[in-house]
Amino acid sequence: MCAAWAVSVWISVHLQADATLHTAALFIHLASLVLGFGAVLVADYYGLLWITGRCTLREALDAAGRLHLPIWVGLAGLVASGMMLHPNPSATLTSVKLVMVLALSLNGLQAGMLNKRMASQTSGAPTTGLLAWGGATALVSQVGWWVAVVVGFLNSQH
Repeated sequence: MCAAWAVSVWISVHLQADATLHTAALFIHLASLVLGFGAVLVADYYGLLWITGRCTLREALDAAGRLHLPIWVGLAGLVASGMMLHPNPSATLTSVKLVMVLALSLNGLQAGMLNKRMASQTSGAPTTGLLAWGGATALVSQVGWWVAVVVGFLNSQH
């Protein structure tokens, strides 16, 4: 994952998209944001439903498991289209966003493992360690996505 991230940063520095490609990339970037971040919000919503007793843990895990694909497709679309939006990795805000994308990618990998671990539990209540792991995963996810969105917005204002 780290190598793919580094390659995407390298490509973004060396790729010069013309105005038409830039416009298409911007549309794909926004559509990918809707898909990926929207799926993240739904997954976290199911977590809140479980915490408040409005659905079972199995329902929340099943929903989160089904949402991994749109989350990954959205994140991949963001990275691929972002390479064509002329990012400036030497700018502080862009560097922050790039680090958030890497953190989100790594967090997504371990979130899949967490989902499998929780789903394989035979007892009804997850352990305190699994709950802490889940809470940290959700926190990293929310912080990463929101910071990336805010930085993207701020960078679009220049």
